[in-house]
Amino acid sequence: MTAHTYGHTMRAMSSLYLDYFGLHTPPFSITPDPGFFFEGGERGAFIAGLLYAAQQAEGIVIVVGEVGSGKTLMSRLLLSRLESKIDTVYLPNPSFSRDEIIDVIARDLGVAAASQGMRLEALQQELIKRHESGHQVVVLIDEAHAMPAESIEEVRRLSNLETDNRKLVQLVLCGQPELDTLLAAPHLRQVRDRVVYRLVLRNLSRSDASAYLDHRLRVAGWRGGRIFSWLGEQLLLADAQGRARRLNLLADKALLAAFADGKKQVGVKQVRIAIQESGANFSSASFKPGIPWQAVAAGLFSLVLAFIAGNWLFGLLN
Repeated sequence: MTAHTYGHTMRAMSSLYLDYFGLHTPPFSITPDPGFFFEGGERGAFIAGLLYAAQQAEGIVIVVGEVGSGKTLMSRLLLSRLESKIDTVYLPNPSFSRDEIIDVIARDLGVAAASQGMRLEALQQELIKRHESGHQVVVLIDEAHAMPAESIEEVRRLSNLETDNRKLVQLVLCGQPELDTLLAAPHLRQVRDRVVYRLVLRNLSRSDASAYLDHRLRVAGWRGGRIFSWLGEQLLLADAQGRARRLNLLADKALLAAFADGKKQVGVKQVRIAIQESGANFSSASFKPGIPWQAVAAGLFSLVLAFIAGNWLFGLLN
C-alpha cells in the first residue's frame, strides 16, 4: 500500500474516530482555526502584544517564528480581533514581483487599476480618504521570508505615506527566521530603519505542549480522563519539540491508530505509528520504532478494515 493510499484511507476514517472518542469536531486539524486558540505558553500575551503593535500605525511590525510554530494562526487571529474601523489586506502568498505587489494591495482596497507611474498616487488618495473617514489600514503579509527583496522594498514605500501625525498604512510582516537574514541585507537598510516592533513566537515548552494537547481535546468535546498515556505523550512531545503543527499532526494520527486498535487511550505503540507514518526519522535510544513504515501501514490498514467489518456485522445481528 502506498503512502498516498494510506493517507486517503486515514482521512476517510475521521468521522468514525470522532464518534469513537465522543468528539464533535477534529481536535488536531493542521488548518489554523482561531476557535482552538491556546492562551498558554505565552500565546495570550503574544497576541495581545501583536494587536497593540498593529494598531499603533507607527512603522513596520515584524513577527518571526520557526516553521510550524503557529504564525499563520496568529495572523488570522489578529485580523479577527482588530477593531471594525481597521481595514485589512491579507497576503498569504508573498511571491508577487515588485511591479505586482502594490497593484494587489490597491485592488484589495478597491482602487481602480492605474498605470505604473500613477498606482502609488491612486493608492495614497484612497488611504487618505479612509483616514479622513476614521479608518486605518493594516497590510499583513504572511510567509514574508519568501518575498523577493525588491518587493519588500516596494512595500516599504507604503510606510512613507502619512499625515502630519500618523502613518496611513500599518505593515505587518510574518515569517520564518530567514526573514531576519533577508532584512539584514545592506540594500534593505531603509526597511530595517522603519521596524518599530519585532515579536518572536517561540515553540511551546514541554509542559505547555502537554496543556496544548489537552486544551484542543476539550474544545473538540472530550470529557473523559487522560487520553494519552504518560509514556505515549512523552514520546509525542519529544518528537514535536514544541511545534504546534507537528503536535497536531502526530496527535491526530495517534488517535486514528488508537481507534484502529480499539483502544480508548493512546499509548507508545500508537504514537510510534503516527511518527513513522508522518515520515519522521525518529532515532531516540529510548524509543526505537523497530519495524518499517510499510509494515506499520499495512498492519494498521488491516486493523481498520477488521474493526469496521466487525461493527458492520454486529449491526446486522442486532
